[in-house]
Parts: sequence; structure tokens; C-alpha cells
Amino acid sequence: MKYFLAILLLIVLVAGCAAAWIWYGITKPYRGFAAEGTFVEVPRGASSRHVANLLKTSGVIRSALGFEIYARRHPKRTLQAGEYFFDHAMTGREVFWKLANGQVYQQPFTVREGETMFDIARELEAGKFVRAGDFLFAAGDPSAVRDIAPDAQTLEGFLFPATYELPRHPAASELTTEMVHKFKEEWKHIAPPAAVASNSENGHQAVNRIVTLASLVERETPRPEERPLVAGAFENRLRKGMRLQCDPTVIYGMERLGKYDGTLTGKDLKFDSPYNTYEHGGLPPGPIGNPGEASLRAALQPAQTNYLYFVANTQGGHFFAATLEEHNRNVTKYRRLLAGLPADPPPAPVVAKKPQGKHHRGAAR
Repeated sequence: MKYFLAILLLIVLVAGCAAAWIWYGITKPYRGFAAEGTFVEVPRGASSRHVANLLKTSGVIRSALGFEIYARRHPKRTLQAGEYFFDHAMTGREVFWKLANGQVYQQPFTVREGETMFDIARELEAGKFVRAGDFLFAAGDPSAVRDIAPDAQTLEGFLFPATYELPRHPAASELTTEMVHKFKEEWKHIAPPAAVASNSENGHQAVNRIVTLASLVERETPRPEERPLVAGAFENRLRKGMRLQCDPTVIYGMERLGKYDGTLTGKDLKFDSPYNTYEHGGLPPGPIGNPGEASLRAALQPAQTNYLYFVANTQGGHFFAATLEEHNRNVTKYRRLLAGLPADPPPAPVVAKKPQGKHHRGAAR
């Protein structure tokens, strides 16, 4: 009997110690990490035991058994798949809730207004998110916008400028899908169906037209208040059958073929490309960048003016003109400003006229 009690007492003692160790393992912070931290990838559909072993092997938790037991006490909470980052000591309980709440590792990536898909690709590669070629391949497939812009040749124009929270190594196709989804969400607020329909007999064709015009506006001026004026000037030129003569379209056409080196010369204005609006009438065949909200709204509602021309004023804005004569004067202003002179020459000095003497006849005597 004494032997049995001793065995029972030993079992209770061992069980108590095990329970205490498990409790300690799940409630007390476990070790720090190297400066670079530790990443753990949780596969989709992984069991709590598999996840516990992953975390233990990676040095994130003290006890795999304790983590698994704690997870089983919360059967309604699923450990979310994804990549997690650990850079400071955490309790097993904190690790569980981090995974249960899906607090996967993300870092911000910003697409700025007017950037092309080539710009975005370079920045993604520079940030070590994804290879530029992989992103461009995904952006070259327009199927994600077939429902709103069936004539789109690529996703250019529909990669909405915003800040995105990305994992370390996102799939290029998932990235473009997220950016297009953001565009569609914003488009619902920016463009009521009636406004889109007024731009074309075919609403789908209108979307591509509006986004294309907005992309030109975005690249021409950084000032939101000027964008309706620029859009209006372009629309006036289109109505009159005038070529748009928009430098950014030439640059884009060259960039598509890897021919742009950062400078645009007079010779380049004859570059053979359907995007060259010096050589071809009408809008280019598609957007030349990804416009933001202000430019999209400007393209939907251009300012009603008689402007046909605009030229930079060296202050980030433009001089607008309705006639070629007025435009030429504005070009002269621009050149004077570049030379460090006032926009208008000083008025000519007034030359005082010499007073002429008066002849008086003598009084009769």
C-alpha cells in the first residue's frame, strides 16, 4: 500500500512538474532574437502540431507541446497561413494569438501618381519584393480589366496609385490583382455610370479613353488645380483635329521599346510609335502611366475653356493660351524665366520731348 501511494505521489509530482513546465513554456517570454529577427512561413492547412514544431525549430517558442495544448484549448481559432516575423521575446500565448489573428509580416510599398508599370517594376525589384521582369509579365496581361476596359492592351493605367502592404516575396500576379482591385474600388466613387456614358456611346470604351486622357494629364502637370485645364485643352485639340503633341507620350513609346535614356530630343519627336502624338492624331492607344484620383476626375470633367496650348512657367505650373500668337508669347516668357530674367521685358523708357518755344507778336503801339 505504501509502495502504491509512493508511486501515485510520484506520478502526481511528475504530472505537476510537467504541467508547470508547460504553463511556464506558454506564459513566459522565450529568448531574444538576432538583430535581423526570424521569419517563419506557416503553410496553408498546416495542423497545430506542425506549426508548433516549426516555431520550436525556429527558436520562437520554448515548448512545442505547450503551444499545441494551448491551441487545442481554442478550437474555434485557426492558425492563419503566411509569413510571420519575430524580432523580440514573446510568450507562447502571444505567438498563438499573433498567428490566430493573421498578423503576417508586411511592409509598405507605394505606387506614386503617374508612375508607369516600368517604374513600378524597377521599384519592386529595388525593394527586393519581386523581379521586374515577373511584374511586367503580369502587368502585360489585361484580363483583369476586360470587364471594364475590353480594349486595354495591358494593365497600364489600372495599377492604382496607393500604399500597399506587401509580404516579403509576393507573387507578381497577386500584386497586379490587388492594384487593379484598388482601381475598381476607387473608380466606383470617382466615375458614376452617367458620367462615363457621356464620354462615349460605349461605356466600356469610355473607361479606357478616360483613363488614357487622365494619364496624359497626370504626366503633364503636378498641380491638381491645373488638371481640369490641361484636360480641357487636350479635348479642345481633339475636337479640332489637332495633334496633341504631348512629350510624355513620346517618352512612353520609347520606354516600351527600351529606347529612352532619360532625355528627349527634337529627333525623338519623330520616333516611330503609335504612342507618338506628334506623329499620330487622337489619343494614344492606351494609358501612359497610372493616374490618381484628381487626374481621373479632370478627364471626366474637363474645364470648359478655349485653351489649345500650354507651356511650363518654371514654377511647377503652366501658361495657357487660346491662340498660337499668345502661345508664342508664353514660350518667350518661359525662355526668359529659364535665363533668370523676368517673364516680361521691362517697358521701354519714355523719352521726354523737348518743349518747343512759342513765337509772340509784339503789341501794336
